Amino acid sequence: MIIDAKDIILGRLGSFVAKQVLSGNNVDVINCEEAVVSGKKANVFANYIRRIDRKAPGKGPYLYRRPDMFVRRTIRGMLPFKRSRGREAFKKIKCHVGVPENLKHEKALSI
Repeated sequence: MIIDAKDIILGRLGSFVAKQVLSGNNVDVINCEEAVVSGKKANVFANYIRRIDRKAPGKGPYLYRRPDMFVRRTIRGMLPFKRSRGREAFKKIKCHVGVPENLKHEKALSI
């Protein structure tokens, strides 16, 4: 299953993808850089900076800046990742910046 993240709210995208991979589907998310994070810009940045400043540099939590990894980490938060079922489901997710060559000619679902 291929999902186009263009102009889709990140939380709704994450919950939809989490349900799909838990039911056994492999999911490719394309155009991750165009997903929308809802909320006021100042609040979103303040929360992210607060999460970065809370950590010790070598101990985590590790927060990503790349859009594809940011989307993947958001989806991981919606999976039961500490159980084997969630870890196996997380391996079925691939996120891409833009559209890769091997997925260019396939139909993408827009939710």
